[in-house]
Amino acid sequence: MRVTIADVARAAGVSKTTVSRVLNTKADVDAATAARVREVIDSLGYVPSSGAVGLARGRSRTVAMLTPPLTWPWMGEVLQGAADTVEAAGYGLLLHTCNRGTASIGHFTSQVSARAFDGLLVVEPDNTLDTITTLHRRGLPVVLIDDRGHHPEFPSVATTNREGGASAARHLATAGRTRPLILAGPTAFGCVRERLDGFLGVLPTDLITEGELTEDSGRTAVTHALAADRPFDSVFAHNDLIAIGAIRALRAAGRRVPDDVAVIGFDDIPAARQTEPPLTTVRQPMRAMGERAARLLLRHLAGTPAPTDPVILPTELVIRASAP
Repeated sequence: MRVTIADVARAAGVSKTTVSRVLNTKADVDAATAARVREVIDSLGYVPSSGAVGLARGRSRTVAMLTPPLTWPWMGEVLQGAADTVEAAGYGLLLHTCNRGTASIGHFTSQVSARAFDGLLVVEPDNTLDTITTLHRRGLPVVLIDDRGHHPEFPSVATTNREGGASAARHLATAGRTRPLILAGPTAFGCVRERLDGFLGVLPTDLITEGELTEDSGRTAVTHALAADRPFDSVFAHNDLIAIGAIRALRAAGRRVPDDVAVIGFDDIPAARQTEPPLTTVRQPMRAMGERAARLLLRHLAGTPAPTDPVILPTELVIRASAP
C-alpha cells in the first residue's frame, strides 16, 4: 500500500499541513519539527506527488532546464551540477534541448502553458531569447547560465571568459610566442566574442579563423592555414575540441607540439588530459555554474529576490605539455 501524507503526519505527530509546509521548504516550521518530518519521510519511503508537494503554493515542485544539444562537450557537467542541487531540494528536473530548432521551442512552450514546472534554467540563451523573454514577462522565474550579464533583466551565472582569453594570451606572450593563430567559434555566441576580445587585448593578431566548436573545425582550420603558408607559432582555440583537432592536424603535417607550435584550448573537458601531448587550457567551473544557477532559482521560488548583478565565477589557466 502506498504511503500517504496522512501516514507521515501521524508518524511524525504533526498535521498534514505541517508535512506539506516541510515539503515546500516553508521557513515557519521550526528546525526540530522539520528534521523529524524529514526523518519519517525517509524511514517510511514516502514519495510525494506533485499535487501534495505543491498544495501550499499551487506548484509542481519541478524545475525545467533548456539547453543546447547535449553533444556539447561540457553540457554534462553543467547539467549534473544543476540536477544535484535541484534534487537535493526535493524538486524534479525536466530537461528540454534545442536539438530540433523551432519544433523544440514549440514543444517547450506547450509545457509552460501546462504549468509543468515552476521555474526555468537556460543555458546559452542567445538562440531562445525572444521566447524566454516573453515567458519571463508573463511571470515565469528564469535564471540564465553562461550569459555574462548581457541580458540584465534576468539573473544569471557566468564565467570570466574575457579574462580567460587574456590569461591564454599572457601565457603565450611570456613564452615568446608572438604569432598566434586564433581558432574562434561562431561569433554569434557572446562567450566567443569575449574570449576573442580578451586575447586580442593582450596579444593582437590578424590570424583569426571563425568556425564551429568541433574537432573537425579545428583540424580543417589548421590544415588550411598550413597550406596557405600563414606562419604561426601558437594556436588559441575557443574550446578544447577545436584544440584537439588542431593538435592532430599539426602532428599529421609533421609539426611538433609544443616545440614548433604551442596549443591552448578552453573549457578543460576530460579529453583535454588525454591528448598527446596533454592540452593546456582555460578551465571553466562548469558544474559550479549549474549548481549556483539552480540555487539562485530555488531561492527565488522560495521568495528571495533575484540578484540584479550577474554571478561571475573565475576561470583558471591549466598548464600542461601542449603549451608549457
